[in-house]
Amino acid sequence: MSVDVSAPAAAPQEHRTLHSAAIQAPAEVVYDIIADVTRWPQFFAPNVHVEHLERDDTSERIHIWATANGEVKHWISRRELDRASLSVAFRQEVSQPPVASMGGKWVITPTSPAGCLLELYHDFTAVDGTAEGEEWIRAALDRNSAAELDGIKRIAELADQLGESMFTFDDTVHIDGAGKDVFDFLNRADLWPERLPHVARLELAEETPGLQVMAMDTRTADGSTHTTESVRVVFGEDRIVYKQTTVPALMTAHTGRWTIVPTERGGVDVTSRHTVIIKAEAVEKVLGEGKTVVDARAYIHRALSTNSTNTLKHARAYAEARRG
Repeated sequence: MSVDVSAPAAAPQEHRTLHSAAIQAPAEVVYDIIADVTRWPQFFAPNVHVEHLERDDTSERIHIWATANGEVKHWISRRELDRASLSVAFRQEVSQPPVASMGGKWVITPTSPAGCLLELYHDFTAVDGTAEGEEWIRAALDRNSAAELDGIKRIAELADQLGESMFTFDDTVHIDGAGKDVFDFLNRADLWPERLPHVARLELAEETPGLQVMAMDTRTADGSTHTTESVRVVFGEDRIVYKQTTVPALMTAHTGRWTIVPTERGGVDVTSRHTVIIKAEAVEKVLGEGKTVVDARAYIHRALSTNSTNTLKHARAYAEARRG
């Protein structure tokens, strides 16, 4: 008889990182930015979309989609919010390779009535404990943490101007057709150059079903062409959310969503929602001397609304024709 006396496999090595930034804004303002994950896609370059799965006053479970080292990843995390100590702790419940486990904490320390130090701690292990996995994770953390800290610093220090530069609007069209046909039109963005006159070029990759990465050249009403890159997350057949990862010069952020809602009178209401943050320092460079953020809001609203409404009208023609 033989006895297995081999030692148990060693636990993966835990690694720790710290990133920090001095911010010229009150600590409470910074805490509010960190606490409200619904605005992260607008504020933080790597974040594409965030969904609440559970929430109460002090804890929440969230599903996050974000870019990391040029790849799109998603995971589920639990967060514990502590306003009294100006901290937010987080722990991934479901991670994606090469991450085996990850958690950490945001800690805000006031340095004056109008300033604070923001520290972002991470601890992590790599799948199989490989050096390659550790290096990949460290590179992603360095890049994403720097982007998040820069985003928080920028938003917090310009918080009094955000109400003017950030705005949201909807365009809705009723379609007397089937929601699945509308969804097919919106989901098959790879066919938009054939279906939409304002789309000059579109390249789409969908290596993971429901997760689309696309690059698009769009013609605006004034005849100019804008190149954008986006990540889209497809939820069933009634909702597609997206974030532009490369935006026109007049914006610092642009997120959006398409929603398809059945109506009591038959057919569906299809809504295109846009949320934009204007790059204030670019307004005069793009629109001309003397132009203001108010002018930029009108310009962007008109350009985006024109294109999204045209898309909805073509989706209506497509869906209603299929209904016969």
